[in-house]
Amino acid sequence: MSQVIEDTSEANVASKVATTRLDGVVIGLLSGFDDSGCPLVVFAANPHSEAMPARSTVTLGGDDIGAEIALLFENGDPSHPLVIGRIQRPETTIQVPENEPKTVEIDGERMTFNAGQEIVLRCGKASITLTKAGKIILRGAYLLSRSSGVNRIKGGSVQIN
Repeated sequence: MSQVIEDTSEANVASKVATTRLDGVVIGLLSGFDDSGCPLVVFAANPHSEAMPARSTVTLGGDDIGAEIALLFENGDPSHPLVIGRIQRPETTIQVPENEPKTVEIDGERMTFNAGQEIVLRCGKASITLTKAGKIILRGAYLLSRSSGVNRIKGGSVQIN
């Protein structure tokens, strides 16, 4: 019968800790949220085979599930992930020249967007465009205007069809 003796010397323990330490940013995936709303993450060097709860420095929601996220680890410990951000895809990143005035103001009751040339809200085949010249362009496959009060159309001239 052979006996296994584990080396518990300081040097051996330190080398084990060093091999499991994760320094730098690791890219992972947000797999969901636990019952308390804590983000669950998966990443390549995960010491466990399942998603792990993580702390987060950014607000994450249901729309972020499946998204790539940037992770750091408390004291380099892979069992303590910290979400530091969501990886943005180039097609969703809006590039605005630095000299263009742009602001978003949110005060809890109103959201105000300011831009130098135009603001476009788009979803599928529908869009609303506001231009610097004062034009408002509504586009869509179907446009409905309803009012429980007066529905007024007023302008210098009004054209129908």
